[in-house]
Amino acid sequence: MAYVDYKTVLQIDNSVTSALEGINRMTRALMDSLGPEWRLKLPSIPLVPVSAQKRWNSLPSENHKEMAKSKSKATTATKNRVPSAGDVEKAKVLKEEGNELVKKGNHKKAIEKYSESLLCSNLESATYSNRALCYLVLKQYTEAVKDCTEALKLDGKNVKAFYRRAQAHKALKDYKSSFADISNLLQIEPRNGPAQKLRQEVKQNLH
Repeated sequence: MAYVDYKTVLQIDNSVTSALEGINRMTRALMDSLGPEWRLKLPSIPLVPVSAQKRWNSLPSENHKEMAKSKSKATTATKNRVPSAGDVEKAKVLKEEGNELVKKGNHKKAIEKYSESLLCSNLESATYSNRALCYLVLKQYTEAVKDCTEALKLDGKNVKAFYRRAQAHKALKDYKSSFADISNLLQIEPRNGPAQKLRQEVKQNLH
């Protein structure tokens, strides 16, 4: 039934990458479980009428405004909904793409990928702390603090989130908060060298 659903989606819009990836995954799974005759055992795939295919491309411009409104509502709703297995999978792929961009030093593009990933699933602590790293590099310290806070809500022992938030607080001259974050980090990892070094730097500013 998952294969049938992906096929139906691709009839409506054949550019949905998650559906293309889904088809490939399901094909492999079906071949493994049912053998070479797997296609004969599938339920019929519903035919989507041409009028429903890519129909949003021909919407008049005033409808685009409505769609933009509903899109922002959808973004709010994303925060409250439980992501499906497909969403989680897509979020993972986008996060990895973000990680690759970070390695290449393209932090702005990486932020876009991490943001897309979080729209699919906002339950991954590391995605927030990775995006925070990009904000730090781009000197967007307030955004970095926010992302680290979200990361720590999901995983209270995310050492990178504590460290990056401490760095952002230091840059914002909030040395007290920075020191608190480093202290929490060192309770989890007492021998963390960079954190010990940062604590010394912050300590000098506290006095």
